[in-house]
Amino acid sequence: MEKKPVLGFIGIGVMGESMVRNLIKAGYRMLISTRTKQKAEALIQEGAEWYDEVKDVAANADVIITMVGYPKDVEEVYIGENGLLEHARAHSILIDMTTSSPALAEEIYQHALSKQLYALDAPVSGGDVGAKEGKLSIMVGGELEVFENVQPIFEVIGQNIVLQGPAGAGQHTKMCNQIAIASNMIGVSEAIVYAEKAGLNPTTVLESIEFGAAGSWSLSNLAPRMISNRFEPGFYVKHFIKDMTIALESAKQMGMLTPGLELSKKLYEDLAERGEEDSGTQALVKLFREAK
Repeated sequence: MEKKPVLGFIGIGVMGESMVRNLIKAGYRMLISTRTKQKAEALIQEGAEWYDEVKDVAANADVIITMVGYPKDVEEVYIGENGLLEHARAHSILIDMTTSSPALAEEIYQHALSKQLYALDAPVSGGDVGAKEGKLSIMVGGELEVFENVQPIFEVIGQNIVLQGPAGAGQHTKMCNQIAIASNMIGVSEAIVYAEKAGLNPTTVLESIEFGAAGSWSLSNLAPRMISNRFEPGFYVKHFIKDMTIALESAKQMGMLTPGLELSKKLYEDLAERGEEDSGTQALVKLFREAK
């Protein structure tokens, strides 16, 4: 049997924790690091090996996955003095699964090549549910041979895994995903509040509409949370604003018209200003419930 590569994982958040857990269950040796060790305690108990520094993970892993918050965090983890590009062993594979800037993904790819390293950008969709169930959609940018080498790793954490093109293509595809979700979340929120104000039972309304033409992942997975007032984050409001900002910047560079995306970003920024930046994206429904 071919020996499994040693995996490093940087960033143990809502989704990262489940991804690491699934990789441990699949028999991978996991070396992990995150800013707050306390967030990783459960995984350490389950067999993950803790490292205080990113550079130490880099020096001991064959494949390193990153899942951090913002493009500035990606830049620090990869390009910083103590980052992966300076300390990873030659021929290691670096996979950034953060939703980040396509331009930054291309920059990391070029830096990696100069150091005999291989880089993929591979953002995901599916939220906390997809991460727990190992059913994430994974959108990949990079070289085919490198993609095929890590396919068994991707298959542990995802189901819909597509190589979209060269470096940056994964991030551009994720922007398409977030643009589609942005306007959809407005529609889902409006539909739930309409049902409530019309005196209907929103749960039975959902039974009627989620499998028809209105159906979407957000309607099936987030509308029930809206109805039951569960606003814990599967995906943070603040991170969605970050994603929409990246999408708007990229769209502007291409000369695109994006009225739906612009409206959604404004509404989520209003929501964040009300203290909801650490809530899940389903908290958007609060704006519509409170509107006079």
